[in-house]
Order: sequence, then structure tokens, then C-alpha cells
Amino acid sequence: MRDKRSGGPPQPVTRRAFWSRSGALLMAGALPGAAQSAVDPELPESMRVQGRPVLSPPYGQPSVHEADVVRSVFPGTPTALSAASLTPLHRLHGIVTPNGLVFERHHAGVPDIAPERHRLLVHGMVERPLLLTMDDLLRLPAVSRFHFLECSGNTQLEWKRPAETVQRSHGLLSCCEWTGVPLSTVLDEVDVAPGAAWLLAEGADAAAMTRSIPLEKAFDDALLVYAQNGEMLRPEQGYPLRLLLPGFEGNANVKWLHRIKLAREPFMTREETSKYTDLMPDGTARQFTFMMEAKSVIVRPAGGQKLRGPGVYEIFGFAWSGRGRIRRVDVSLDGGRTWEIARLDQPVLPKCLTAFRMSWQWNGAPLVVQSRAVDDTGYVQPTRDELMAVRGANSYYHYNAIHGWKIGIDGAVTHARA
Repeated sequence: MRDKRSGGPPQPVTRRAFWSRSGALLMAGALPGAAQSAVDPELPESMRVQGRPVLSPPYGQPSVHEADVVRSVFPGTPTALSAASLTPLHRLHGIVTPNGLVFERHHAGVPDIAPERHRLLVHGMVERPLLLTMDDLLRLPAVSRFHFLECSGNTQLEWKRPAETVQRSHGLLSCCEWTGVPLSTVLDEVDVAPGAAWLLAEGADAAAMTRSIPLEKAFDDALLVYAQNGEMLRPEQGYPLRLLLPGFEGNANVKWLHRIKLAREPFMTREETSKYTDLMPDGTARQFTFMMEAKSVIVRPAGGQKLRGPGVYEIFGFAWSGRGRIRRVDVSLDGGRTWEIARLDQPVLPKCLTAFRMSWQWNGAPLVVQSRAVDDTGYVQPTRDELMAVRGANSYYHYNAIHGWKIGIDGAVTHARA
């Protein structure tokens, strides 16, 4: 395989080249009245009438012209209560997912919890058990951090059959600014007993969602979150309190958190025995595979989209790793035979989405475009064959292989394996 990394990143298409090749320059005489309209344009209707008044509506809403930028229901969910919704990654323009577009995954619907009645119990192998109100938590020193949140079932369809759009294949992924109290602050106060190594996080939903979490993670970077992107959590994101475990699979980030119990051993709950385990080729099941490994996806161009014809385009996508920061993203325009380094948007933060871009000129020939993430631990996103050689074909969770889109001669974009 020839690799172009040694030659440095690809040269970006210049602005002059973009305008000339895209045909966007307005040339005098190119259109009837073009020269006149360029210097004396007709006033748009919006300049002739007053706009809507302030605070209408009192909570801001997107433009009506963006009404199609919405979540979609994950395919095959049996009910509206034990179900999931998908983030429209292809319509995002930065690493922060607006609160109304953050993906959902519920096991028994969304509870309505009054914050003044909510309590967090911390007990088990501790010297001083605590029962905290939301007011107690809001008075503790807080931090704000940007992190991605990804369901371990994200891209699960890729194990068996390709998904036709990026929202369908990768939509169980979002990235937000999370605000709350470091869990270590509360654990320091309860004085953890010697020998404690795990904690049970339990949600106050009808499913009583419970997961065992290593105590080491709790003291590392776990947060008791009550705010998201500058406002209090939405009900579907765990209002009034949730657990956030940066880089860990989504299910472990228990929503509507109301109880933490410390113990010597994991609690072997339903969600870590019959569910959220990985069936290996030899018939054994991997358990407690918390880490979401390095991954990337191109969201423009992507499945379901169509290029308007030969010309200059920008490849845009996201990369992320539960291990740490993204160090590099490589892009291939020939199905993985050669790779070029994409430009990373700033900021590049640990356990956070990183946006990448690369300008390219499509000549109208069919091709396959792919992206490959490398994180700061040296982990390289594997090919599908490399992943299948280790995991086999019977897994359901934690698929992170290199993903590709095929562009046809008509500009239509489809899954590379379709």
C-alpha cells in the first residue's frame, strides 16, 4: 500500500480556483441583466417588511427552513419506550451537537422527575453515606468539559448489512459541553472503605437501569452532570442528574442517576451480562468492554447525498477516541490504496469529537472515499477485515472499522459495500 503521509498534507484548493472551477463567478453578460444586477440588485422581500417581534417564541427555535434537520427513529426498535433516536450528523457544522438533536436511547421511556424531589444516595462500602439533593450538588464546585457520547451499538448494522445513510449508520453519537460535579469530589466526602473497587450506578427510570463501573474510572474523570450545552439537561438526556463517563460506552453513562453503591466486585447486572457484551469467535463473551475505540466517518459527502457534477468539494467528517485525543485523520480517495492527511479543526480535545476537512476536485469518475483515525496512544482505526479477524461476525456492539462511501458517475453517494 502506498502512503502519501511522508509528503505532508495535500495542498488545499485556492479560493480563486474554487470560484472559477465551481462556476460561481458572476460574469458580465453571462445572464440577462447580470451586469446591472451586480451593481443594483433588487431588494429582497425581507427588507420591505418588519420581522417578527422579540421573544416570539420565548424559547428560540431553528428557522422553519431547517425543519428537516431532526433526529430519526433507530430502525427495528420494538416499542416507542425501549427505543433510540439518531443524530443527523450530516447536517451538523461543528463538534457540538445541539440539545434538540442529541441521540436518545431509553429502556423504559423518559421519566418526568421534579428536581426538588430528586435525591442521590451514595452508600455501600463508605464510612459516611450521603443523601444529596440537587441543591446540594449545585452548591459544589463544578467543571465544564466537552466530550462525545456514543452508544456501543452505534454502527451495529455494519456487522451484517450496510446502512444507506450516515444518520442510520453512525447516528448514535453526539458531542456536548457537559457541566457538573466531579464524582471524585463526592467520593472523597464519603470516605471510600478499603477494598472497594466497583460502584453500582442506578437510574430512576422504570427500567432501573444499573451498571457496574470501576472505581478507578470514578476517581479519574467521571462527572455528575446536571447541565448540557449551557442549559439544564433535557429530560431525555437524564434530567435532573446523570452520570458521564468520558470515553465509555453510552449505556454506562446512567441517566436520571439516583443511587451509587460501592462494593468489592462488579454487580453483574442484566446490562453487563445478557446485554452489552461481545460474542467472540470461540463462543466466549467479552464483558466490561467499556472503551469506545478510535473511529471516524465522513459526513459530507455521504450516503443519500448527490454531488452536482465535477468540480471542487470539501470532504468533512468527525473522528473520536475514548482513549484520548485524535492525533491524525487520513483520507483515501481510492478505496484505501493511498492516504492523505486531512486538516483537523481546532480545538482538538481528549475524548471529544474532532472535525476534519480536505478540499478535493472530483473529475466525474467513480471512486470510494474513506477516513481513518489515529489517536494519541498510537491506536489506528482498523479495516473491516482486520476487525473481523479478531472479533468474528457474531458481535453486535463496538464496531469501529474504517467506513467508506462510493460516489457514482452520476454523483450519487452510496455505501461502499452496497
